[in-house]
Amino acid sequence: MEVTDPQRVAAEAIGEGIARPGTEEGGEEEDRDPLFRATADEDVDRDVEHADQEGEDRGRAQRHAALTRASPLASAGALTISDTARLLRIRGDAMQKAVPVGEGAMAALLGADLDQARAIAEEAATAANGVCQVANDNGGGQVVLSGAKAAVDKAIDIAKEKGIKRAVLLPVSAPFHCALMQPAADAMREALAGAAISAPCVPVVANVTAEPTRDPEAIRRLLVEQVTGAVRWRECVAYMASHGATKFVECGSGKVLAGLLKRIAPQAAGISVGAPADFDAYRGFA
Repeated sequence: MEVTDPQRVAAEAIGEGIARPGTEEGGEEEDRDPLFRATADEDVDRDVEHADQEGEDRGRAQRHAALTRASPLASAGALTISDTARLLRIRGDAMQKAVPVGEGAMAALLGADLDQARAIAEEAATAANGVCQVANDNGGGQVVLSGAKAAVDKAIDIAKEKGIKRAVLLPVSAPFHCALMQPAADAMREALAGAAISAPCVPVVANVTAEPTRDPEAIRRLLVEQVTGAVRWRECVAYMASHGATKFVECGSGKVLAGLLKRIAPQAAGISVGAPADFDAYRGFA
């Protein structure tokens, strides 16, 4: 059986090279290249690690694949690598064009539950007459808000008035997972219309519903909805843990998400795999 290089296939699909993580080209290029921007915002919950000086952790799980973006679908066989790269490029470009730089913002609320965050967002949206809504429910008392800059700034003020532990702006280039991303959702709907989606080999828990699916048309719809919808990560992990998942693997750079697993599903075990050296530990874990 022929073994293909996923990075080469992805690079050919988008028509340019992709720097490998850990190389000199992989630093500032990640901030500029739309493909990297498309995947970087899915880790907006990781940005809270930098905002939170007390080192709050979050967890990412794997038994069912967790649908944070298109990459888990590729690993589960629902999308080809080339289609995944093409869709991420389209999505990255569309998200950056949806809201002019400086007009949107995201903020992390640390020490707030989901209901508190929703109430703060609604009050801020009304007071500032702009979009402000929950973007990520990361668990462990960490919720991310997204929307118009003035409304998010107002939400930070309200959160502090209500005694929320910390409320800080996140260093992101656009207000992801909110209604302001509707132009990007429209672009994804058009792009996905021509994409071949197969039934994944494992159930995929969609971040916008916190429920599993293996239906290709449902996946097509959910990939559009998640552009403007909140990432229900806490619920995704809780669902998988309650349905028999006992081992969770965080794939990619950082170990923040595996740490939060202890708060969402303390009975489960987690491990992070972000570099070749991590595979030996993974083999023993699996």
